[in-house]
Amino acid sequence: MDQIQKDLLATVADIHEVPEGAYNIRANGQLGGRNTTANIDIVTKEDKPGIDIIIKPGTKNESVHIPVIISESGLKDLVYNDFFIGDDADVTIVAGCGIHNCGDQTSQHDGIHTFHVGKNARVKYIEKHYGENEPNADGKNIMNPTTIVEIEEGGYMEMETTQIKGIDDTVRDTKAYIRGEGSKLVVRDKLMTHKDQHADAIFTVVMDGVDSSCDLISRAVAKDDSTQTFTANITGNAKCASHTECDAIIMDNAKISASPEIVANDLDAALIHEAAIGRIAGEQLIKLMTLGLTEEEAEQEIIAGFLK
Repeated sequence: MDQIQKDLLATVADIHEVPEGAYNIRANGQLGGRNTTANIDIVTKEDKPGIDIIIKPGTKNESVHIPVIISESGLKDLVYNDFFIGDDADVTIVAGCGIHNCGDQTSQHDGIHTFHVGKNARVKYIEKHYGENEPNADGKNIMNPTTIVEIEEGGYMEMETTQIKGIDDTVRDTKAYIRGEGSKLVVRDKLMTHKDQHADAIFTVVMDGVDSSCDLISRAVAKDDSTQTFTANITGNAKCASHTECDAIIMDNAKISASPEIVANDLDAALIHEAAIGRIAGEQLIKLMTLGLTEEEAEQEIIAGFLK
């Protein structure tokens, strides 16, 4: 693995050396390394590209890393990864995709991740997306992540999903089915676009479980001539609760749209949606500039704090 690939791994999965526990590294469409443990097995699919990650019931305090890196121009990669999290397990899953485009062709990764969260299981899922180009290389970087979540009784899933920068076009599609009694989904989504990039973020959540809940917060920044859309469709079919919040900073000539939809099909479904889009407040810039920062440095500090 060369230095470019090592740097991508560090950026999207915080991997600086061989990670502890289970891992599967996919590099330029091929297996770049794998390790399993007594409680976490990783099996290559036979019918299509991708892997099955099988976490035994009762597994505690273990992690699995499944990053994807692309360092070739013109490579188009597609994977189907299925996660089977056993009852009463408590695990952390670290994904992420990084593209280093060295040429003029489009490099693309589409990942379809399906999570089956068992009864009383707890999952923390961390996913980062990042793209970069070599100087004078103008090939596009495209990522289309699809995440499907099914949560059983008492299950809990927390998602931290981040698009750092450098992705020219993306459709980030998340579908969640919160089926079990007392099950819960928490999402913290962060998105950055610049230049003429475009991003669609789509969240579809269906709550069927009694006393199930969803807490979805999106933070987005659009700069230059980039465009973004945010769509959230939340449906409550039982006694349940959800809170959806979309906050965005718009800069330069960028455009952002937010389209919330909440549907209550039960008298005891309590659904809340909040959305706000605006520019950086002038007084925030002035305050930081009085401390010695340039206007550009002040903007970067405000954006970093907003997306933290």
